[in-house]
Amino acid sequence: MTQARSSLIPPGQAGTFHCIQRCVRRAFLCGVDRYTGRSFEHRKVWVEQRLALLAECFAVAIHAYAVMSNHLHLVVQLEPTLVRQWADAEVAARWIRLFPPREGTPAAHERKRDALMADPSRMSAARARLGDLSWLMRCLAEPIARAANAEDDCKGRFWEGRYKAQVLCDDRAVLAAMAYVDLNPIRAGMANDLAQSHHTSAHVRLRGVSHDATKAMLQPVAGSSVTCLPIRLGEYLALLEWTGKQVRPGKRGSIALSAPSVLAKFDARPDRWVARVKSIGSGYWRAVGEVQDLLEIAQRLGLRWLKGVGIAAKLA
Repeated sequence: MTQARSSLIPPGQAGTFHCIQRCVRRAFLCGVDRYTGRSFEHRKVWVEQRLALLAECFAVAIHAYAVMSNHLHLVVQLEPTLVRQWADAEVAARWIRLFPPREGTPAAHERKRDALMADPSRMSAARARLGDLSWLMRCLAEPIARAANAEDDCKGRFWEGRYKAQVLCDDRAVLAAMAYVDLNPIRAGMANDLAQSHHTSAHVRLRGVSHDATKAMLQPVAGSSVTCLPIRLGEYLALLEWTGKQVRPGKRGSIALSAPSVLAKFDARPDRWVARVKSIGSGYWRAVGEVQDLLEIAQRLGLRWLKGVGIAAKLA
């Protein structure tokens, strides 16, 4: 039975989440529509530009993303405590960047800002929304849908009504979800390696990498500057390259012999790591973590069981 997402992710709750948004009506978000032959490759730029704007406005850190032909993935960390530290002027400025006045003049921006700051209830709502996952996904999906519908000269839903979200309970779950997202083009057979995995966070990191940068701790690709995981950028890229060889159809490498040493921080057995990454998409449902984490979430939701408990037990 469908449950309100607020029961899983209460408004204002901090945490890291894996979100998936899919298109409807066989619509193609990006790429080439195999039914009509039309190319929508340019829409990938729309999504990445929108993500960059949202990361500058919301109290979030974007750890991974992948823009696919008819869906997108996002691993995002919410930091609602940051919103509570912002001055009213900063909240208003961020909100108006998201929802600018139709008359795009400096005077119009100033009037809208002053009106917002003069209304305590609206200010309180804007502050709460800038740290809310549902508002983040809404502000990502709606402008893309409007632009795509205008380009397709049609009306109606472009996205599925509800995005899917998984709570990532610990560092290992976050790392596995990031790898799952970054390796989406490779798993789908659309790319052979990270260099060909365009419009993913892995490609962004690889494109901007330097010898010194590989020694730095892994940082979000956009948003708040928080330490993501106890892993360096170079180690993460090496782990992705190796994992990609295991999950790419028909091109599996030697699991035990060639696993990067950094994997030992997160998973003692390389084969379990590969299984963990593969399971993110279909093995888990509302949360990814250890057995006890999943059982606690199930209890909070009033359930006796949660999909993923069996896999978590096997991978323990």
